[in-house]
Amino acid sequence: MSACILTPGAPRRIGFISTRFHGTDGVTLEARKWAQILEGLGHTCYWMAGLLDAPPEASCHAPLAFFNHPEVAAVQDQLFGTPVRSRAVTDRIQSLKERLKDDLYRFIDRFRLEVLLPENILAIPMHVPLGLAMTEVIAETTLPVIAHHHDFAWERERFTLNAVNDYLQAAFPPLLRGMEHVVINSMAQRELARRLGIPSQVIPNVLDFETPPPGVDDYNRDLRQEIGLAPEDWLILQPTRVVQRKGIEHAIELVRRLRDPRAKLVVSHPGGDEGSAYLAMLHDRIADAGIDVRFIADRVGETRGLNAAGRKVYTLFDVYPHADLVTYPSHYEGFGNAFLEAIYFGKPVVVNTYAVYARDIDPLGFKTIEMTQLVTREVVEQTREILDDAALRRQWAETNYQLGVKYFSYAVARRKLAARLANLFGEGV
Repeated sequence: MSACILTPGAPRRIGFISTRFHGTDGVTLEARKWAQILEGLGHTCYWMAGLLDAPPEASCHAPLAFFNHPEVAAVQDQLFGTPVRSRAVTDRIQSLKERLKDDLYRFIDRFRLEVLLPENILAIPMHVPLGLAMTEVIAETTLPVIAHHHDFAWERERFTLNAVNDYLQAAFPPLLRGMEHVVINSMAQRELARRLGIPSQVIPNVLDFETPPPGVDDYNRDLRQEIGLAPEDWLILQPTRVVQRKGIEHAIELVRRLRDPRAKLVVSHPGGDEGSAYLAMLHDRIADAGIDVRFIADRVGETRGLNAAGRKVYTLFDVYPHADLVTYPSHYEGFGNAFLEAIYFGKPVVVNTYAVYARDIDPLGFKTIEMTQLVTREVVEQTREILDDAALRRQWAETNYQLGVKYFSYAVARRKLAARLANLFGEGV
């Protein structure tokens, strides 16, 4: 009996579309990984967004597509937290939608696109006019689509009360022919089917586990010294943005309860788009705890270089090799990039058992220190043990890395993306 072999199929011109492809947010990072994988399969990738750092020769900058564009933000502010909208607001939404459709058609025509790949813009309503425009363009062109959904409206409390339920039903996401829907966890897959009757496939977030992680080199060798740590200090890394759902107060509590002057909490990222109240609360907690916390967002960037003060800027992948422990106490995550990064770099992780972790990651057998919304005595003792036992850290690192290769490597995404394209074009099998 002959084997069924999935191949990449004919090379395609694929257009990635989102509000932004810039920096190190989760959607941008995963889109870049997908593009790298797809280009490795022989396809060509192009980019359209409102905030963009892709090469100009392969991209289309559409400022109105950015969710923080003044015209867009002014409309979005009137759509949530209220159950009604005025006719004037509807007219503004429709006007923005039509202008964005023009941008989308220009993008399609300029690069003669054969596949559209909207990244999260048909899932979370951060930019309602763009989601509507994308939906109508898909319906009008009938181009094949792989819609990559990271977060849905029903997963965010701030979208619960809204004046655009008609639009959410129509476009977030739409149910159209010629669309492959991809989600990043099994809970989203189940809810999408239950709520909207839309089938989807799970492609988890991935890392290039086939390539060994970078380590300490001549550039990043001085990182600990540059951020004021002594050689004997424990660098306890919180590798996330400073937003409430990241649960950074638990990392502060863990360091407080370690009661060891070597324990230094290092927060790598800046705040998000949710205001300053959470950061202020964290500073109060830090003062009460009397611990040493370093916020180093001004020293961590997407690329190496110098900041405005002329000081060295490191990448996050420069920081990880120096970490002794990673804290990941998030209350909620769509998947968990920071978890994968810690595993990739062989670092022990203290992880809160948020729902997606509990359902999709924990059963796979990773060695971690788990907490459930509380920094218990057991969590503190396990943390002390792993920090003091180098042999145990090496054992955990090896086990976790092999599981990463098996479940969250590029090879996993490569197979699943090839299958999505085969479904769209009826080829490759």
